[in-house]
Amino acid sequence: ASHVVVSLVKNYPNYLIINLDKLDYCASLKNLETVSEKSNYKFIQGDICEPDFIKQLFETEKIDIVLHFAAQTHVDLSFWHALEFTYVNVYGTNVLVAAAHEANVEKFVYVSTDEVYGGSTDEEFDESSPKRPTNPYASSKAAAECFVQSYWERYQFPVVITRSSNVYGPHQYPEKVIPKFISLLQQNRKCCIHGSGLQRRNFLYATDVVEAFLTVLKEGKPGEIYNIGTNFEMSISQLAKELIHLIKKTSSESEMEHWMDYVKDRPTNDLRYPMNSEKMHNLGWRPKVPWKEGIKKTIEWYKENFHNWKNSEKALEPFPVTEPFAQLSGP
Repeated sequence: ASHVVVSLVKNYPNYLIINLDKLDYCASLKNLETVSEKSNYKFIQGDICEPDFIKQLFETEKIDIVLHFAAQTHVDLSFWHALEFTYVNVYGTNVLVAAAHEANVEKFVYVSTDEVYGGSTDEEFDESSPKRPTNPYASSKAAAECFVQSYWERYQFPVVITRSSNVYGPHQYPEKVIPKFISLLQQNRKCCIHGSGLQRRNFLYATDVVEAFLTVLKEGKPGEIYNIGTNFEMSISQLAKELIHLIKKTSSESEMEHWMDYVKDRPTNDLRYPMNSEKMHNLGWRPKVPWKEGIKKTIEWYKENFHNWKNSEKALEPFPVTEPFAQLSGP
């Protein structure tokens, strides 16, 4: 989301870009330093789960377009904190879409995930494929999609839903697999691989995803869903080997194995999320950044910026280490 904000501020000087963020554990305002002083940028700290605050925000700021990225997103964490994921991702989305509808917003883009489809070894998912989420994170995103879509069905409120592959690049909190492996290796620690490491993921570089969102803003049709995917796919163990090769400068299989530590798998771990992105291609978007270029830039960035988060060390544990979510109080 920070990449999208930076791009909008720089490329659309006549638009006021408002960045609303709760500043949760995975947020860093350093990601927005390049635009923080710009006259067409405004940062507001706030929570999408507070209806009165959100309603007032729409009343005072006269917002035309909403890009809704805000979510709890770490799959590993969702198994331990399913309630928090439901609260933020489903309830928070409901609060936001209701307020946006009341304010007659021109377009509401809900940023979802390929994980709502569930795993597949062979079938390629298109936008009409059924949702079969297999973890609490994906389930909360799928449920939120239903709320968003109902505003189109009931009111013809102009919502658009996007489902993207795994995004990587600078600015990402290092709990996600690519920055986690990079940061571990840069600290001379082993990559912790869940289960067999045979799970395959499609990786899309951050600037390509920015282009996709800008395309959806301009060309995306109300009521539609768009897969933002890439054919570039790699297993987690192969990913570890690539990064070991680049950071530790070795091609020896035995030396690579030395830097890999296989740990217990999480409760469910889908093997693949193959997506068909023909619909986005028809709008004129395709990913451009080759893996070799994107991963090189990402490795360089983490060398300098790993400590942009005060708790970044915590993110490198094999499994999440987190404060328990305060239980919601009863009536």
